[in-house]
Amino acid sequence: MATFTRVSDDETPSIILDTSKRLSKIDRNIYGGFTEHMGRCIYGGVYDPNNPLSDEHGFRKDVLKALKELQMPVVRYPGGNFCATYHWRDGVGPKKDRPARPELAWVTTETNQFGTDEFMKWCEVLGTEPYICLNFGTGTLDEALGWLEYCNGTRDTYYANLRRVNGHPEPYNVKYWALGNEMWGEWQVNQMTPEQYAQQALSWAKALKLLDPSIKLILGGSDGLAGTLWDSHVLHHCLQPIADHFSPFPKTPLIDMHSIHIYTIAKDHIPNALAPLAAEKAIQTTSALIDAALIANKVVIKDPSWRPKICFDEWNVWDPVRAEGEKGGEERYTLSDALAVGIWLNVFVRQSDKLGMACLAQAVNVLGPLLTSKEGMVKQTIWWPLWLFSKYMKGERVSAWVKCGAYKGETEPKWLGAMREVGWLDVSACVDEDGWCNLVVVNINEQKEWESEIEGLKAGKVIVWTVTGSGVWVTNVKGNDKEVVANESAWNGEGKFTFPKHSLTMLRWRI
Repeated sequence: MATFTRVSDDETPSIILDTSKRLSKIDRNIYGGFTEHMGRCIYGGVYDPNNPLSDEHGFRKDVLKALKELQMPVVRYPGGNFCATYHWRDGVGPKKDRPARPELAWVTTETNQFGTDEFMKWCEVLGTEPYICLNFGTGTLDEALGWLEYCNGTRDTYYANLRRVNGHPEPYNVKYWALGNEMWGEWQVNQMTPEQYAQQALSWAKALKLLDPSIKLILGGSDGLAGTLWDSHVLHHCLQPIADHFSPFPKTPLIDMHSIHIYTIAKDHIPNALAPLAAEKAIQTTSALIDAALIANKVVIKDPSWRPKICFDEWNVWDPVRAEGEKGGEERYTLSDALAVGIWLNVFVRQSDKLGMACLAQAVNVLGPLLTSKEGMVKQTIWWPLWLFSKYMKGERVSAWVKCGAYKGETEPKWLGAMREVGWLDVSACVDEDGWCNLVVVNINEQKEWESEIEGLKAGKVIVWTVTGSGVWVTNVKGNDKEVVANESAWNGEGKFTFPKHSLTMLRWRI
């Protein structure tokens, strides 16, 4: 169903809702997070044991409080590129005995003072589910099986007993496991061809699911766009029907999700805000590749819920020049970036039938919605759309069709504007479990507000949340972190509604 129709800029925009058309369930896991041993994400962000702001475990209490507000249902760990030289056994046991190692992804030293048990405890305190990325660079299958046994083992076996010796008698029951990270990239230690990766991924998947059939395995994809040759090959090889003893669902694939990664950025505001629409094309393309692989392999999935979905486990706005990864990747996000994040999340809602998970990269400091110092923490501009979506955009996606004027300038990537028309207003809508309709509208125009008709909105009271600022390049910084926030107001639901220039607006009403 179309979500956008171009009309003249002189015409009154309209948004047409049909809350009776429930199009797909929104998986809560699309609001996941990511913590990597990179820059100050772990040390100085998540974990800061000598700071008075930290709890008895060394976890920053202000960070935990803010992340709890985001209700992140799942958090990926320990990378990212970091995992390609990470050996989990270095990070368990008495801290005085843990070796410091050279770290090759970001060319630092890893102290291993924060490891598996600390991450599992942090997830418990945060109230989130762990998602572990296995070492496909310098790691071995035996090492991966040992990590799975350490986390989930219940028998009288070596690594399950090691976990017990380390003070954790009960298994962690880690459900989500990634088969490496970006092994196609030239920056990876032990970069692989698609043939090499696909063969190793399938053989590891068989062994891992023999050890624990209950886990969910995520295949390491590219970006669903330029990397479709990689994605196509590994999906075709790995989405094969598997013999009965490998799976509780006979003749279904071992792979549960396929990972893709995209970061967006542009130097000018409108291309920057619109860039996440490229991810929508990536999701659609990757979903088609999954279907093609299943068809080619003659896989019959009688229960549609067991069709492999997409795991968008790295996404964000990131300018690697403005925030170099090797220098910690600490972005200072603008209102323009916050509107881009709003469109990212609109895309995830619109494509929720294809997504099983998405993980914002990253949770704190490194490309983070939160920035810490020794004295405190700042909620960056992008924190506010994340908070609104995770709090309210849940339940089921509903039909939302927007008619408005279209942007006709340059886009990033350049092909985006040639492949689709892009409107001044970007929209998604859902009905949550409590019977509230939630409509999000991002107005990317930095000069013009849009007085708009909203068909299908029938309510005497509408709660309004608005995220905007004095200009598209304003930021939230220490000492002045209120430049961009979410402000609440009310509307009586009568007549037209005006969406402010350069803003994200959420309208909420009971149906």
